[in-house]
Amino acid sequence: MNIELFQTSLKEKGVDLSEKQLSQFETYYNLLVEWNEKMNLTAITEKEEVYLKHFYDSVTAGFYFDFSQDITVCDVGAGAGFPAIPLKIAFPEIKLTVVDSLNKRIGFLQHVVDELGLEEVSLYHDRAETFAHRPEFRQTFDLVTARAVARLSVLSELCLPLVKIGGHFLGMKGANLPEEVRDGEKAVKLLGGKVKDIHSFVLPIEESERNIIVIDKVKETPKKFPRKPGTPNKSPIS
Repeated sequence: MNIELFQTSLKEKGVDLSEKQLSQFETYYNLLVEWNEKMNLTAITEKEEVYLKHFYDSVTAGFYFDFSQDITVCDVGAGAGFPAIPLKIAFPEIKLTVVDSLNKRIGFLQHVVDELGLEEVSLYHDRAETFAHRPEFRQTFDLVTARAVARLSVLSELCLPLVKIGGHFLGMKGANLPEEVRDGEKAVKLLGGKVKDIHSFVLPIEESERNIIVIDKVKETPKKFPRKPGTPNKSPIS
């Protein structure tokens, strides 16, 4: 996906990028490739693939959720910054918090934020399991996002404790979501969530299946969740 197609494809979906925003995506791409030589950020480095599989794919969350408002967003396990940074570029009004367990990645993201001049972005080096127990963050966010981090039963335990009642969790997944929803049904309910919508679509050009699940936070998460670091992955709620 070249830059022109990236711009027009997003515009067709109601996301109209300015020259400044396109320039920020370009800078982000250059930084990603440059830093990727020093540390493992992504296996995808070819420009048109990055624009399609990282940038466009991240912004698809904005097709199904209204980011054009003053909301607090927390991205869990952001890695090289997806979907957090593309969403912040496309929807600068959001107040963004990013959590990742690897300090080197947080260092990269801080450099990106500084170079792009992004405001109201907070970066935290922490495990999701411990971050969600910090009183200043627990059940405070309007929206929590995660992209390809773990299965839904695990993701729910990492993300729902951070969502305030009346807020939402948005999970960005590949093709096997229906099975994950069945397996994660108990976890979602136990953690205070309720599945609102599942949106299925195909990524342009390569035509691979994508799914976005939106879960409403309808009641408080029990205090014991999330469990200790590593436990949700080893023994998911079932």
